Amino acid sequence: MLKCFSFTASLDWFYRVMFSNASLRSVTIDLGDGTVMHCWIPKNVIQTKPNLLLVHGFGANAMWQYGEHLRQFTARFNVYVPDLVFFGESYTTRPDRTEAFQARCLMRLMETLNVRKMSLVGVSYGGFVGYSMAVQFPEAMEKLVLCCTGVCLEEKDLERGLFRVSDLDEAASIVYPQTPERLKELIQLSFVKPARGVPSCFLSDFIDVMCTDYVEEKRELIQAIIKERKSFNLPKINRPTLIIWGEQDQIFPLELGHRLKRHIGESAQLVTIQNAGHAVNLEKPKEFVRHLKSFLTDSSQIPCSETSLLHGGQ
Repeated sequence: MLKCFSFTASLDWFYRVMFSNASLRSVTIDLGDGTVMHCWIPKNVIQTKPNLLLVHGFGANAMWQYGEHLRQFTARFNVYVPDLVFFGESYTTRPDRTEAFQARCLMRLMETLNVRKMSLVGVSYGGFVGYSMAVQFPEAMEKLVLCCTGVCLEEKDLERGLFRVSDLDEAASIVYPQTPERLKELIQLSFVKPARGVPSCFLSDFIDVMCTDYVEEKRELIQAIIKERKSFNLPKINRPTLIIWGEQDQIFPLELGHRLKRHIGESAQLVTIQNAGHAVNLEKPKEFVRHLKSFLTDSSQIPCSETSLLHGGQ
């Protein structure tokens, strides 16, 4: 039977309208080496405003992960929302799959847009890329927000049982699902209170629209962030950093948030949000935005000690 209506495609169209109404426009830029990057950029750049780069994780595309928060930031910042390579309309013919390569592509994109300094928010995989940007281009980074970003994971953590999966292939099949059953599993792992009773036809529609492009390349991206990873090889950064974590994250457990805070040291603070999982930006959007706005607009030195802001305490 011919499928006449796609809920996922309709919602994607709605997000495009939302981004346009938030005074952003869509651009696609050829970086000249087989790499093409898509990004939502301000229709009018205000030179007196600071720049804010919002970097997505695995999932649909950048619009779906930041659409609910967009208007909270466009009044205060020149906001840039890119699609990473192999997401949305961005791609490359180059073989590199590391987050370091993604970071270099992103920096070249921002330089092409004449953005030399910025703060960055990275969700999950986007935080891997953001951390690498802070390592490679510290002079460009003003403040950094890492949300549920397991950059301090090690490959041996799979064997030790820290994660719900025990090998790279299973991790890839869940994070980038190709069946309704795997998508249900991803939803259950990502949310403390996942939606119940979602019909398989809706899940299949989401997969058809959002999860059929660059399947092998995205598996390689997942494998690249885990394979042979050792935290002692992770360079340190000294940018003011806010680490946000869902207390019940089942994809990157909170232990990795504590590791990251210890690794960065004095320039970082850790915020845990109760009753939230890996998709904390979607599950607890008001708390998520409140912490971001407080940190990004605070011109004072960030606290040295690990902090919880759950009950409004600064």
